[in-house]
Amino acid sequence: MPVLQLADVSKEYAANGTRVLALDRVSLEAAKGEFISVVGRSGCGKTTLLNLCGAMDFPTSGRVLIDGTDTANLPDKQLTEIRRRKVGFIFQFFQLLPTLNAVENVELPLLLAGEISPRQKALERLAWVEMAGYADRLPHQLSGGQMQRVAIARALVHSPQVLLADEPIGNLDSTSADIVMTLLRRVAGELHTTILMATHSLEAAAITDTIVQLRDGRIEEIRRN
Repeated sequence: MPVLQLADVSKEYAANGTRVLALDRVSLEAAKGEFISVVGRSGCGKTTLLNLCGAMDFPTSGRVLIDGTDTANLPDKQLTEIRRRKVGFIFQFFQLLPTLNAVENVELPLLLAGEISPRQKALERLAWVEMAGYADRLPHQLSGGQMQRVAIARALVHSPQVLLADEPIGNLDSTSADIVMTLLRRVAGELHTTILMATHSLEAAAITDTIVQLRDGRIEEIRRN
């Protein structure tokens, strides 16, 4: 069974009385440990696709399944559990809390999930992304690449089955971007986490297993690397 599955998914929005079709009959499957990049122009539907895959939004029609569970019509409590246990998120602008240091940012998802003593798990994830020596630093004391590595540790601390990355290198210099992409490649290969990454970078997409080309809300092409 695919870890992530979209079956004939469409998503419509209403904007100023006009119907906007953000995704149009998209079907996609992602296996365990598969690294998929989603490429296309701004406005083609990449972020909408990621939001649906993370149960942050829901399709107008079609089905989105995470680990075999259809996200439509689930109670709020069950949706929250899916987001907290099965899905991790990485963003272009890191989204670290500025008043928490690195290890506190990483352990936050575990605290929200009700774990009593999450510090050791958070430290282990920081070490895995080679940031163990920065545990006590606040975000403003870190470079962009370092902040993104902390954000990756936070996204992985609860061992999700799916990692959703929205332009994860879009705010980084080329050296930091290479480090982050190498790290994401390790996440898929060593942790067997399924990754869906939206990106404008064809260079970054080239190191993923599968490239999905979106155009005007439709899948134009799927290429295997």
